Amino acid sequence: MEFASWLDAAREHFDVIVAHRRWLHRHPELSFDEHNTRDYIASALQQLGIEPQIVARTGVVATIGSGERCVALRADIDALPITERTGLPFASECSGVMHACGHDCHTAMLLGAAAILKAHEELLGGRVLLVFQPGEEKAPGGATLVIADGVFERYRPEAIFGQHVYPDAPTGTIEIASGPIMASADELYWTLRGKGTHAAQPHKGANPIRAAAELILHLESIVQQTRNPLHPALLAVTAIEGGTATNIVPDCVRMKGTLRSFDDEWRRAAWNRIVARSKVLCSLHGVECTVEIAEGYPPLVNDDAATAHARSVAEKLLAPTNVRTFEPKLWAEDFAFYARRMPAAFWMLGCRPPEVDAMPALHSPLFSPDENALPIGAAMLASTAAAWIER
Repeated sequence: MEFASWLDAAREHFDVIVAHRRWLHRHPELSFDEHNTRDYIASALQQLGIEPQIVARTGVVATIGSGERCVALRADIDALPITERTGLPFASECSGVMHACGHDCHTAMLLGAAAILKAHEELLGGRVLLVFQPGEEKAPGGATLVIADGVFERYRPEAIFGQHVYPDAPTGTIEIASGPIMASADELYWTLRGKGTHAAQPHKGANPIRAAAELILHLESIVQQTRNPLHPALLAVTAIEGGTATNIVPDCVRMKGTLRSFDDEWRRAAWNRIVARSKVLCSLHGVECTVEIAEGYPPLVNDDAATAHARSVAEKLLAPTNVRTFEPKLWAEDFAFYARRMPAAFWMLGCRPPEVDAMPALHSPLFSPDENALPIGAAMLASTAAAWIER
């Protein structure tokens, strides 16, 4: 089947793909609570004559085709705790929950790819494994649950492919790169316990706010002093809580932050530095400090061969001028867990309306991707899988 035909087939399913997306958008569910989303996906697959299997509690997998060879396609299905402000006629009907990261689009596009692949099942020289994965937005990540369920031992895919809607690029384009494209992401939590006192008598207390202020500034030096400046990394304190009045030094201050890196070795060494330096610096103020580090997703590293394959498919599907090199970001993606197990490629699907120069970003309550990107994403998934099997 010619690549142009995959795109034509996807466009023939445009109305259905959009209907899927809009239903999902109206009914978003948070990570690991995607029960209605799971049932909707399972029902949509059954209507296509594809038998779904429930995995990871709220995830769904299914296969199309037959034979020994297998390739996997993944879409994430969860939403975010954000109150939507798009004003769309199909806006979220769930208070405080929104598909602000485009997972409704990802799910709809994989359902569209499923419809195309099922209609041309006789052309497949193997099996395509569809992975509708829960909980991408929340550690430990739904990918870990899918893996723990033994999905890949049962189906043994040779490679896995995925995509993400990307508002920085116009509809009709794809951005992709091999190697590290997204960072690891660890959650950091500090508790600083001092001794409360009247603000006018600081000598009678131990001020955790002063310790926190110095600690925040010092933490930045861990990145600046210990990593190769050619290797990106970031340590940011993003929340601080403590105190109730203008004249009271509190007993306790709590802080939260994130650590991001492409270098796993440096990342793990940084954990120890963060704990040790936090304790030492706070002790200079007579403040006790405890640090909790919640290990998050590893760096996402695109396999060279899988990336070259996906790029080749995209160039034939859309023309070489519409396939660009993705600039790595310090974002994080639990697709990285799959990429550690098998050859993997993850690309960014342009979804900015061509008539505008900028649009609300991912995780914005105003995020509204161009639905004309949906058949392109569906065709890209279907043709990438089919072409991999035919190699």
